[in-house]
Amino acid sequence: MAVSHWSRQQSLVAFSLYCRLPFGRFHSRNPEVIRYANLIQRTPSALAMKLSNIASLDPAITSTGRSGLSGASNADKAMWQEMQHDWVEFSIAMAQAEQELTGQVVINDVTENELVTTSKIAAVKVRIGQQFFRNAVLSAYDQRCCISGLANSKLLVASHIVPWSADEHNRLNPHNGLALSALHDKAFDLGLITISEDYCVVVSSKDGVKNDHFFKEAIANFHGKPITLPEKFYPAAQFLAYHREHIFERSCHGQTAGA
Repeated sequence: MAVSHWSRQQSLVAFSLYCRLPFGRFHSRNPEVIRYANLIQRTPSALAMKLSNIASLDPAITSTGRSGLSGASNADKAMWQEMQHDWVEFSIAMAQAEQELTGQVVINDVTENELVTTSKIAAVKVRIGQQFFRNAVLSAYDQRCCISGLANSKLLVASHIVPWSADEHNRLNPHNGLALSALHDKAFDLGLITISEDYCVVVSSKDGVKNDHFFKEAIANFHGKPITLPEKFYPAAQFLAYHREHIFERSCHGQTAGA
C-alpha cells in the first residue's frame, strides 16, 4: 500500500500531468491518469486528487469560481512557486522524473556520457522545453484556437506572445502563450493582429491587407471579437502589452515585426 507522503519524483509527474491535461480531465477515469498513477504507485483517485489540489494554486482557475480541492500541501505550494520562478529548469526536472519512471530517454546525463557535447545537451533541453510549452498551452485552451475555435491539433500552434528571441526567461512560460491556428499564429507573429487589454482581437488597418478578400474572411472578421480564454495559464497582461507595443504597433507603422 502506498504511503501518504508524496516523493518529489511523484509530485513532478503530477505537475507534468497538470500542465498538459485540460482542467476537466483531472479525474480517475482518464487513461492518462490511470497510466501515470500506476507508474508512480498511487491509485488513480489519489493522483486525480493531487491534480485538483494543484489546481487550487492556479489563479486562472480560482478566479473563475472553480476551486479544485483545498488540500494542497506546503510541498505543493513550494513546487508551484518553483515552477513559476523557472519554467525552463522545472520542465527539465519533470521530464527527468518521467524518464526515471518510464525508461524512455528524453534527456541525456552529461556526467554519465562524456561523449555528449554541451551543445547536444542544450539542443535536447530546447526540444523538451518546446514540447512542454506546446503541451501546456494547447491543453490550457482545450486544443482549440482561441480566435477561430479550430480544433484540429495538427493545425494548431502554441504561439509565443513575447517572441522566443526577446525574453529568454519566459520562453517556456505558458502565460506567454496562445493557442492559435497556423494562419492566426503567423498573423500574430507578423503583428497583423494583436489582443486588447480586454482580450479582444485587434486587426491591423494596413492598406496592404485590409482589402484582401481572404484576409477579410479569415482574419479581419474577427476584429473586436473576444478570444476564448484558457482554463488555466491565462495570458499575462504584461506580455500582451509588449506585443501590442513592440510587434503590432511596429507592423502598423510599416516595419517588420520580430520573429
